[in-house]
Amino acid sequence: MGYQLSNRLFSKYLSLIGLLAICTGWHSSFAQQSEFPSEKVVHLLDEPRHRPVRQHGQLYLLDVRIKPGDESFPHTHDQAILLTYISLAGGPQNGRVGVNTDYAAEAFTHKVSNAGPGLFHIMALVHDGPGQPLSENDLPSGMRVDPELENPWFRSYRYQLAPGESTDLQSHSNPSFVILGSEGLAHVSREDGVTRELAHAGEWAWREQDSTYQITNVGDTPVAITVNEGRLQQ
Repeated sequence: MGYQLSNRLFSKYLSLIGLLAICTGWHSSFAQQSEFPSEKVVHLLDEPRHRPVRQHGQLYLLDVRIKPGDESFPHTHDQAILLTYISLAGGPQNGRVGVNTDYAAEAFTHKVSNAGPGLFHIMALVHDGPGQPLSENDLPSGMRVDPELENPWFRSYRYQLAPGESTDLQSHSNPSFVILGSEGLAHVSREDGVTRELAHAGEWAWREQDSTYQITNVGDTPVAITVNEGRLQQ
């Protein structure tokens, strides 16, 4: 009897903690929105400089561009997000990646401005789900590199390919996309021979689950390639 009572009390305690976390997140988001009293606050997916270019279930790929001297609307993040940096105000970023999964637990509202002189350009993968436990069951095949980033929502890989160099044939059990992070020329070739050419930094190719493809540097300079995947329930 005492054991059952303890379990009930513990369950109530956990429920109270969860409710407190929700209320705290709501209060924090409301406080942030109040920082922009005379401005319209929109959701990230409705902010015009965060342009959706692809959707697959809970995954949204956004092409984010802010010109020098421009500023976004105040917008709210409430989903995990993986960022691939193409360029910032100070210049090229070579496809480096960053991530924020805290947004999935606590909403955050802000604006992004660009003082210049360069273009602010990021490819953002948004995950509108709870994430999946880390597991080897959904690892891709054919990868010659380890993930630079791995969490319940995303994996990110990076290649540096010399002129003429190709990856092995690779296949992802999750949706994936390939981004040319640097200047150069690369081909993303499917197993059936269909090829997508990436000719400028920031160009990308989306690949569906379980599709097999290979990446080749067909230019005369080394290229930086980022391969990102959004982890979905298997």
